[in-house]
Amino acid sequence: MATQVIVVNGGSSSGKSGIVRCLQAVLPDPWLAFGVDSLIEAMPGQGAGIEFAPDGAVHVGPEYMALEAAWAKGIAAMVHAGARVIIDDVFLGGAATQDRWRRVLDGLDVLWVGVRCEASVAAGREIARGDRVRGMAEKQAEIVHQGVVYDVEVDTAGTESLECARTIAAHVG
Repeated sequence: MATQVIVVNGGSSSGKSGIVRCLQAVLPDPWLAFGVDSLIEAMPGQGAGIEFAPDGAVHVGPEYMALEAAWAKGIAAMVHAGARVIIDDVFLGGAATQDRWRRVLDGLDVLWVGVRCEASVAAGREIARGDRVRGMAEKQAEIVHQGVVYDVEVDTAGTESLECARTIAAHVG
């Protein structure tokens, strides 16, 4: 079976979004890309159940989890309808988040990708971006990978997005 979904997981400012854009450019077929940042931007300011603490911690409640579950089911429905999809996510719950995706994507051919980046490098990118709560990158650099099983991993601390995308594309069936 040909790969239908690529799930890209990594911490904030690890380089996931750049890799996803490069993947769309190097893969021979058209792929849709959906990122958790877009989900968060689509949520109402109050009552969405997600809080960004001043120290960079992210806390999610039941309201967020319900909206995230609906979003994930919508993405899976697009794949079942014939779209090939790249998901750009941050597994705040590590293995538990991967398990939620596994249930939603059951029956589909999924390529699981880990995007690693040394915490200090990601923190520097976070400062340069200026659009994130400082501390998120450092807090998420390792926790998002705890207990997660990947088909392929890339490290953006010393490898450019295009090269990472080519590495991942070589694993797409």
